[in-house]
Amino acid sequence: MPALDPQLAMAIPYYHVDAFTGELFAGNPAGVCILPAFLADSIMRKIAAENRHSETAFVVPRADGDFDLRWFTPVVEDELCGHATLASAYVLALRKHNVWPVRFHTRGGILTVAQDQDGFVMDFPAMPPQPCETPVNLLPALGLNAALVMRSRDYLVVVDQAEQVRALSPDIAALAGLDAGRGTIVTAPGEGDVDYVCRMFLPSVGIDEDPATGSIHCTLAPYWAERLGKTTLRAQQLSSRGGLMQCTIDGDRVKISGQARLYLQGTLEL
Repeated sequence: MPALDPQLAMAIPYYHVDAFTGELFAGNPAGVCILPAFLADSIMRKIAAENRHSETAFVVPRADGDFDLRWFTPVVEDELCGHATLASAYVLALRKHNVWPVRFHTRGGILTVAQDQDGFVMDFPAMPPQPCETPVNLLPALGLNAALVMRSRDYLVVVDQAEQVRALSPDIAALAGLDAGRGTIVTAPGEGDVDYVCRMFLPSVGIDEDPATGSIHCTLAPYWAERLGKTTLRAQQLSSRGGLMQCTIDGDRVKISGQARLYLQGTLEL
């Protein structure tokens, strides 16, 4: 789809949505821009940098009733993002879109989002972690002496207790210097009705810590499903804002469920 002329003045519908939470000021904030056609990449990068959210989503309707979707961090264009996809579907529901599930055409393939009584269910590709060599500086950067390390899009670091994940205070500059793909996931068994907990660090793409991340469950859900012997799992992200999601293994796909709340609605004046 051709980009819009960045010289044309326009008002862009804009939404600030907290994703993977049922209440405001929690979960992961995402910006959502609704466009008739994509802006020039340089303009979308500037909008994402100005917003300073982990991700800003740009949504464009297609002639076939589907949508094109792109995501930008404050630094780079992303290839797969969960919370901003959830936020985009939430915004379409607010705008009275009436054909569900929604189909998004993205760099990560076609992603569908359905509605259910508790929120939204995203259909994402499973990306099971694989054995890998542990970078020399990875565990020291996390302040850990020992852990299981695997890799998919990101490094996956598995520790024994949820409190270890909660107490992490990593050296962000050291993590940014690793050859770590997008970033580093740290996970452990959960507590109570939570099957597993996690945190996510992506300083190499401009996100020191992501508050509530959807795409990492493409890796976490297959790992914990095999380890725990169950196909539906409840997950909690232990960032300062927190996040809750439910994941279900469906063949080579992962269904990732969560809620969202609208914080702000307005227009970007370009």
